Amino acid sequence: MDDLLAPVRQFLQCETPDEWVEMAREPARLPTLLIDHANCETKAALTAHSLVRRYCLPKGKRHLLPQLEFYRELDAIPEKAEILGKRTMGESDRTVFAELERNPLLFPMVRLIQEELHHFEQVLEIMQARGIEYGPVTASRYARQLMQHVRTHEPATIVDKMIIGAYIEARSCKRFAKLAPHLDEELGRFYVSLLRSEARHYQDYLALAEQYAGEDISAQVAFFGKLEAELICSPDPQFRFHSGLPVTSDSC
Repeated sequence: MDDLLAPVRQFLQCETPDEWVEMAREPARLPTLLIDHANCETKAALTAHSLVRRYCLPKGKRHLLPQLEFYRELDAIPEKAEILGKRTMGESDRTVFAELERNPLLFPMVRLIQEELHHFEQVLEIMQARGIEYGPVTASRYARQLMQHVRTHEPATIVDKMIIGAYIEARSCKRFAKLAPHLDEELGRFYVSLLRSEARHYQDYLALAEQYAGEDISAQVAFFGKLEAELICSPDPQFRFHSGLPVTSDSC
């Protein structure tokens, strides 16, 4: 596990505060932790799906991409025809295949969609077994405040979104590892089982950011790393999976 986490530690600019771990391990916090974790998995899949729509398909062909639910039924990374819902295509639609073949974003994002949806189902199963109802919780400030700094011209926009995706996945990986020893055996084992895919997701996002930029992105990576660390280490009145430093013992 140390070999897996070493690049993640190097990438992130701060550790998760011990105060957050202490709060997260409290039994009373478990429903909020698991509900927010489930929500994060869904949001990660939705984000990847929107990236495929926006950057893999021409504007007039985006209707060819099936809804997110389609990917729940796939057992393996799909072929191009499956990605487009196995639709019968006319001659004009077949040109979309050539564009998909050349797009580096497609298969990493489709794999991410499938894995995040699978993780979502696993979290729901754990919740159901523990009698925890899946209900609404407000989103944390974390992703929203990172996204406020995305540049508004291409390819800068997609580069920034990829860098943010890398930080979200890396932080998730680190929090799973940090929390696992403090949870019951079943939940701890589950969180350890997620480490490899989360680490790969962060690396995929970072590699795609470099590819789309076509130039050195270290300054932009450092910029978002500083923002991310500030969100993790600054006082946060709300307890969530990606929340910052707890400010009260009754954050909710």
